[in-house]
Amino acid sequence: MQEEEKEIRQLKNRLRDLARRSYQQGIYTFTGFLGPAGQEVFWQQEGELRSAGYLLNGGYEGAERVVIRFGSEEAFGYQVPFPIVCIHISPLQQKFADELSHRDFLGALMNLGIDRGTLGDIRTGDREAYLFCLESIAEFLCENLTRVRHTDVRCTVTEEIGNVPRDVPETVDIQVSSLRVDAVLSGVYHISREKSMELFRAGRVYVNGRLCENNSRLLKTGETVNARGFGKFSLTGEPRSTRKGRLAVEAAVYR
Repeated sequence: MQEEEKEIRQLKNRLRDLARRSYQQGIYTFTGFLGPAGQEVFWQQEGELRSAGYLLNGGYEGAERVVIRFGSEEAFGYQVPFPIVCIHISPLQQKFADELSHRDFLGALMNLGIDRGTLGDIRTGDREAYLFCLESIAEFLCENLTRVRHTDVRCTVTEEIGNVPRDVPETVDIQVSSLRVDAVLSGVYHISREKSMELFRAGRVYVNGRLCENNSRLLKTGETVNARGFGKFSLTGEPRSTRKGRLAVEAAVYR
């Protein structure tokens, strides 16, 4: 716990330093990739950092891990792109390739001794993956990531992010007593209210990328809930009242 608190303090100080440098020197500054927990640290400080201007980007729409850029075109009069590139990882011989999971690709990358902050999302497909990473590490990865499990691979920087595999949601219809986030979460994943409360107590529920500690928060159409360990879902369409006084809601569920 002390180590986690130390990391949070260090990240807070890092965010303040980047925002201050951007504001005082009139330059764009960037974080490394931040996961949901790191992003929550940023949102907790957003009030004191907003004067510098900021934008979040993970390389593609809907990215879970993102880079924060401090600075704004309105203030500086010029634009600087995010230092994010996409690397296509593919087998040298498709017919001899293993079935490779997200864990396999991440494990191979970690074995190279890479800082996790240089790596964004890894989108896996049929024995291949698309990795979003910082531009500064791309050449090293392309030269040194040559095997994932028992499969020899090649890595090439690509701008064809339209080929990046995207999650296809499953549409489900549920009935709930209210639009409280704990009630909807319980209905979507068919778990008890007590089980859903355990997720809140463990800090594993995020709404629109923000940590949600208020289990009675009412959800709105279009909002996205991420329950770590279960997946994420978005409310779609307007809720409808049933004859029994409950609410029928539709959700797009990403497994």
